[in-house]
Amino acid sequence: MKALVFVVVVLLASIVGLGFYRGWFRISMVNTDQQPSATITMDKNKIHADEQKAKDTVQGFGQEAKDKLGDRAGKGKEPEPRP
Repeated sequence: MKALVFVVVVLLASIVGLGFYRGWFRISMVNTDQQPSATITMDKNKIHADEQKAKDTVQGFGQEAKDKLGDRAGKGKEPEPRP
């Protein structure tokens, strides 16, 4: 159980770290009347653009694999001729 919680925490921290690195999230600090406040902003357009780019990349890898396989794609092993 502890291992599962650890994996979830590491995965969540990785996603948040990647989000800040890619510009999906921003933190802004404001000091008004001696009371500091922090705001976290999420850029949905940036997330959607990166999601679309990832989908295109994966589809490109799939198309490249299909092109390399050529006519053999979708076919099983051809039976060997019998003597």
